[in-house]
Amino acid sequence: MEKSSFQTKHERLYEGVHVESYRELLESCANRFGDAPAFCFKKDPKQKEPEFIQISYQQHKNEVEAFSSKLLDLGLEGKPVALISPNRYVWPVSYMAITTGNMIVVPLDYLLPTSEIESLLIRSKAEAVIFDPKYLSFFEELAQKVSTSLRYFICMDPISEKTNPNFYDYPSLLQEGKELLAQGKSKYAQVTVNPEQMSIMLFTSGTTGNAKAVMLSQKGICSNFSAVTTILRRYPKDRVLSFLPLHHTFECTATYLYSYLNGWEICYSDGIKNIPKNLVEYHITGMVCVPAVLEIMARQIKKTIRAKGLTIPFTLLQGLSAFLLFFHIDLRRKFFSSILNQLGGGLRIIIFGSAPADKKVIHFFESIGIDMLQGYGLTETSPVISCQCDDRRYRKIGSCGLPLYNQEVKILEPDEHGVGEILVKGPNVMLGYYENEEATNESFIDGYFRTGDLGYLDKKGFLYVTGRKKDVIVLNNGKNIFPQELEDHFNESDFITESFVFADRKKDSETKLCVKFVYDPALDIFQGKSESEIEELILQDFQKRNQMLPGYKQVKHVILTTTPLIRTTTQKIKRHEEELLCNGKNSKQKVVL
Repeated sequence: MEKSSFQTKHERLYEGVHVESYRELLESCANRFGDAPAFCFKKDPKQKEPEFIQISYQQHKNEVEAFSSKLLDLGLEGKPVALISPNRYVWPVSYMAITTGNMIVVPLDYLLPTSEIESLLIRSKAEAVIFDPKYLSFFEELAQKVSTSLRYFICMDPISEKTNPNFYDYPSLLQEGKELLAQGKSKYAQVTVNPEQMSIMLFTSGTTGNAKAVMLSQKGICSNFSAVTTILRRYPKDRVLSFLPLHHTFECTATYLYSYLNGWEICYSDGIKNIPKNLVEYHITGMVCVPAVLEIMARQIKKTIRAKGLTIPFTLLQGLSAFLLFFHIDLRRKFFSSILNQLGGGLRIIIFGSAPADKKVIHFFESIGIDMLQGYGLTETSPVISCQCDDRRYRKIGSCGLPLYNQEVKILEPDEHGVGEILVKGPNVMLGYYENEEATNESFIDGYFRTGDLGYLDKKGFLYVTGRKKDVIVLNNGKNIFPQELEDHFNESDFITESFVFADRKKDSETKLCVKFVYDPALDIFQGKSESEIEELILQDFQKRNQMLPGYKQVKHVILTTTPLIRTTTQKIKRHEEELLCNGKNSKQKVVL
C-alpha cells in the first residue's frame, strides 16, 4: 500500500476536555455547568411573541435519568430503540436515556417514506420506537402488523385517546421514571454500560436495500468530539443553532455532543427558512452548517447590499479590511457590524462540511469577520476526520484542515497528482456494519478504513477531498474526471445557483461531459431580461469558464433549469437520481448546448 510522502496532524492547541462515555459526559457537564442553560427552544413557534423555554444542564441530566429508568423498567436493557423526529428537545433526552441505560439507539431519518422507515425498523430489530406525533397514525397502523419486533410505541407528546395498550407518551413515562427514582426502585444506577461496545446504530444514506447499518461505540464518538475541543477555543457564553437533522452523525456529534461538552446553549431552529430570524432571536454565536445553506445566506445578504446601493462601499471596505488583516489588524467586525447585526450580531464561527463549498462564499463570510472552518468526515468515522481550527496559522481555504491529533490519514495508491483513496485509522472508526461481515471486511485495508473518497495531502499535511471514488467519470482516453472539481469551478459564476456535472454515456459512442445549471430568474442580475436573454448570459459566462479548463475536462453539453437539484436531508446531491433525470426526458429542463 502506497501513501503520500508527507503527513502531519493537528497539534493540541488547547488543553481540551475529554470524556469516554455518555454517562461521564452527563455527570461532568452537570457538575461543571449546573444551572447554566443547556437547551433553548420555543414553546410554540407559531406564536407571534413566542415563549422561550430553557433547560439547564442539571435538569437535562435529571430528565435523562428519569426517562431511562422507565425504559429500563419496561425491560429494554440491551435492546435496540428507534428514534425518529425532527429536531426538538425530547430528541437528545431520548438519545441519552437510551444510550446511558445500556440500550442501543437507532436514529432514523424523519424524511424517509414510511415504507423505508418500516424496512429499517425490521433490519434494526428495534423493540421500541420513540416518535414525533406526526407519525402517530403510521405507527398505529404498523402496530397491527407482525413485520417488526416493536413492543413499545412512545409518542413524544401526550396521546389524547389510546386505542392500543402498547402505546405510551413521553410526558407520562418521564413522570413515572421520576417516581421510580424517588422510591429508590430505579435500575439506572445498577446498569453497567461498556463504552467500547455498539451503542449507536446509524443507517447510511441510500435506499433501504443498500443502506448499511453502521455500528458505533460511545468511546469512539466521545474520542471524536473530545479531540475537536483541542483545536477550537471554548467561550463560556456561546449559543449554537441546531437545524440540520439530528439523526445524522454530523449534526449529532458536531452540534449536540460537542456543544454540550463545552457548556454551550443549544437552540433549536424553526426550520431552514427561519434561520436568519432565529440567529437574531437566539443571539447565536456559532453553528454547524452545510454549503447549500451558506450559499442561500450569502445571496440574501448580497441582495440587501445591492438594494441599498452599497455595493461599491462594501467592496472598498473588503479591500481595506484585507489589507489591514495582512498586518494582523483585524477590524472586520467593526467595519461590517451592520451586516453582522442582521445575523444577530454575535455570529463569529461557522463549521461546515458534508459537501464542497463555493470558495467565493467562504471568502465572503471570512471578509465580514466570521471564521469559516471546513471539516471532513463520514458516518463510519463518528464523523470528524479533519477540520480547520480557529488559529489562522493552521488554516487553508479550500482544504478540510489537518487530521485530528488522534487519527492517521493515508492516501491509497496516489496518482501523479497525489490523488488517491483516503484511508483513516483512529479510535473513532466504526466497529463494523451490522450483520454484514463481507461489507465490513471490504471496508478495511491493513487496519485502515477505506472512506471511498478521493483526495490528497499537500506538503504541509492539509487534506483536500476531490470527490467520491464511485462518482469519478472515466473518459474513453482513460482520463479521470472529478465532477465536484468542475462543479466548484462553474459555481463561481454569478449567473447560476448550482451545477451538476455528469457523463453522457451512449452505447458505442464517446463519453461526453455534460453539465446542468440551475438558475434563479428572480436574481437582480436578470431583471428586465427575457428567458432567451438569460440563457444567452449564462451560456456566454459558461463558455469563458469552460475555456479555462484543459481540453479533456471541457464540457460538451449544457442543460438549463430553474428546478433545484435533488438533495439528501444533509444537502448532498443525489447524483444517481440526477443523472437518470438528466439522461431522460424532462420538460422542466432545457438542453441549450
